Amino acid sequence: MPVGDDVLVEEHLRQLAGRLRGPRRLRADLITEARHGLLDAAEAYRDSGLPAGEASRQAVADFGTPDQLAPAYQAELAVAALRGLSLRVVAIAAIGSIAGDLTWHGSSWSNGPRPPSGYLLLSQSVEWIWAGAFLLGLAGLVLVAATARSARPALTALARSAGVALTGTALLGAVAGAGLFSWSIVLWDAALTWPPMIIGMAVGVSAHLWLGSAARTWLLAAR
Repeated sequence: MPVGDDVLVEEHLRQLAGRLRGPRRLRADLITEARHGLLDAAEAYRDSGLPAGEASRQAVADFGTPDQLAPAYQAELAVAALRGLSLRVVAIAAIGSIAGDLTWHGSSWSNGPRPPSGYLLLSQSVEWIWAGAFLLGLAGLVLVAATARSARPALTALARSAGVALTGTALLGAVAGAGLFSWSIVLWDAALTWPPMIIGMAVGVSAHLWLGSAARTWLLAAR
């Protein structure tokens, strides 16, 4: 097909892409798939005897308007975004529960006086928050699988609720974790020079930025 005959198709796809929010790779794949379908349809119309320009217009008309198509595409993007968010929460919660104690193991202050009760409560709360996040992440993955098999509104609503709960729990976990690290530094000056602590803080910040990116993608996709 000459390049000039693709203009209408590309403009139609540009308008559709402008309405979609979600994982970039999947969004690009969906637009590419739509492009192939439109070009194939236009080619079929040309083969049937229509002029190239009319063939493109007919293919676009059959395809549907961006407003008509966007909800179905966006629903698929929202499910994919929830899958990504759930996987990241599960990974961070699982790794954090294993590696968290290693941050303190062998430290110069570990055999010292017992920390304040408030500190111990906060530490326990962080563990419970991420345990809950882990379970919510698993629930999110189950809902993603169920939604892929059925488009029932109840499942969609549950998946949306799971995304909201995951985002809120991850935010709460990040705030509680930051508070725990800050309080640790206040209690033990040596924490600032303890290598596992430094590595733990760096990894924790990176992990939460990684998780925050997934949460932002889901929020945009589900909006």
